[in-house]
Amino acid sequence: MKVNILKQMMVAFVIGAVSLVGVSVTASAQQPEDTKEHQQEKQKKQKQQAQQRQQQRREQQEGQAQKPNQQQQERQQQQQERAVQQRNQQQEQRQRVTQQQQQQQRNQQQEDRLAKQRQQQQQQDRLQRQQQQQDRLQQQQQQQDRLAQQQQRQQRQQRLSQQRQQQLIREQQQRQALYRQQLQQQQRLLQQRQQLLQQQRRLAQYRYQQQYLAQLRQQQILLQNSRNYDYNNDPYYYTAPNYRYQRGGRYYEVNQYAADMLRQAVNDGYEQGFRAGQADREDGWRDGSYRDSYAYQDASYGYNGNYVNQDEYQYYFREGFQRGYEDGYNSRNQYGSYSNGKYAILGAVLSQVLNLQNLF
Repeated sequence: MKVNILKQMMVAFVIGAVSLVGVSVTASAQQPEDTKEHQQEKQKKQKQQAQQRQQQRREQQEGQAQKPNQQQQERQQQQQERAVQQRNQQQEQRQRVTQQQQQQQRNQQQEDRLAKQRQQQQQQDRLQRQQQQQDRLQQQQQQQDRLAQQQQRQQRQQRLSQQRQQQLIREQQQRQALYRQQLQQQQRLLQQRQQLLQQQRRLAQYRYQQQYLAQLRQQQILLQNSRNYDYNNDPYYYTAPNYRYQRGGRYYEVNQYAADMLRQAVNDGYEQGFRAGQADREDGWRDGSYRDSYAYQDASYGYNGNYVNQDEYQYYFREGFQRGYEDGYNSRNQYGSYSNGKYAILGAVLSQVLNLQNLF
């Protein structure tokens, strides 16, 4: 049994040895072939690696070539984005400007409406004031008419006596006779003053006094034509006094016609004073005053010898002349106004100067 086992072991050993020899022979025979394949595989790998490196270099070159294009594209994209932002900003700015213009337009329209409303309100207020003033004037006129009617009734009831009428007529004739003599003397004096004005080169004042002299001559003609005046039909001579005024500490009573003559004296004095002052201002004359004017010294402009004494007329003429001269010389309207080519003293100033008081 053991022998068989040994035999089998020897056989197996021999087989194994033979197998190893065969393998070794086979391996020795295949070794050159394995080396060639290995070289081929190595070369293939090297070729692949070379190709890969070439591919990497191409990709790097392409990347480097594409990089400027990419940067340019990025810059273009940034420019486009900035352009879009600018357009958006411009559009927003235009929208803001449009909104501001619309707001300004709305504000202007509102201001126009308010201004129109104010103008309409002012016009209504003005019309209302004018209507109120007209109503007041109408009431005053009605009151004056009633007073005038009442005064006329009282005057008819208080008609002067025939004796008093004749006395007034004689006084009137004496005043006119005296005034005729004075007129001739006044004209001679005025002509002498005109020569002095020419020497002083006061041309504006010279022209003014020429007009004043022409008025004196006209008054002289009217006096000559009044010699046959019908005194009996003049209401002044039979109308009783209805006013009184104070001058020099005394009271004087006059009727409506004498009061009108005194008003005329103040108004004529203001107008002549204004023109005299205006003439001195044009001449640049500063050495004198209203008292140096011949018109102030004469104070007979507009006087016709009727109804009041000359000294009464002259006194109130000078009161108006002084105020008119100051307005004319200073180019102002403190005491009077200008209307329809004439200078006239203000009613309030006239009332203050005369201070006429109703007797009834």
